[in-house]
Formats: sequence, structure tokens, C-alpha cells
Amino acid sequence: MTPLEVLELRRRHIVDRDFESFANLFAEDGVIEMPFAVAGLPDRLDGREAIREFSLKAADHPVEIVDLRVVQLHETVDPEVVILELVTDGRNTTTGEPFQATCVQVFRIQNGEIKLFRDYVSAATVPDLS
Repeated sequence: MTPLEVLELRRRHIVDRDFESFANLFAEDGVIEMPFAVAGLPDRLDGREAIREFSLKAADHPVEIVDLRVVQLHETVDPEVVILELVTDGRNTTTGEPFQATCVQVFRIQNGEIKLFRDYVSAATVPDLS
């Protein structure tokens, strides 16, 4: 799969709440980094199994991701690296209130697997979902 095909699968798995399949998109030694992590979220997850564990627990949070809208896609001179400017459309499942969260995401995708997912999310756009 190309990096763009992997990213489209990632979008579908997140929207479908298929967190097992989401985790399976990562390499065994894949990493998620969230340098601007909001309260209650880790700033780093190391390895597919840590990503799986976190993702399955996140399914219990009162949030539904309706869509991940790519505002701008940046392909780089390195064919493994893709940068997305993204808006997450979601809703708090407890209150029904919709929200939008903006971010820049950097991916390194090798041989059809996500090696690195670095998420620079604007904490000011993420609602309190507790």
C-alpha cells in the first residue's frame, strides 16, 4: 500500500471505531508522539501493542469521530513522509455537542506500515471529554 492508501485506511478505521484495525496499521515498533498532548493523554506510545492498548481504552471515552478532514496534504521529498493539516469533526457522546479539533500530523510510513505518527493538535480546539 502507498502511504496515502494507509492514511485513508486509518481514517476509515477511526471513523468506524475499529481500533483493533487502526492499531494493526502500525509497525511492530511503531510510535505515536503527541508533543502538545491534552490532559489525560500520553505524549508518547511505543510499539504496536501499546498503541493497541491505548486505542481500545480510548473507545470508552465519550467521543465519536465523525470525520477526519484533510485541509492540506503535503508530500515530501522523502516518499515515506507525509504531512497533513487536518480537522477532526466529532461529538461528545454524553452531551451530543459537536466539536472540531485542528492539528498538523506527520507520518513516516514504510512498507505499508505506520512507523511514526506525530500529532500536533491544538489543545485549545479539543473539548473536555470527561
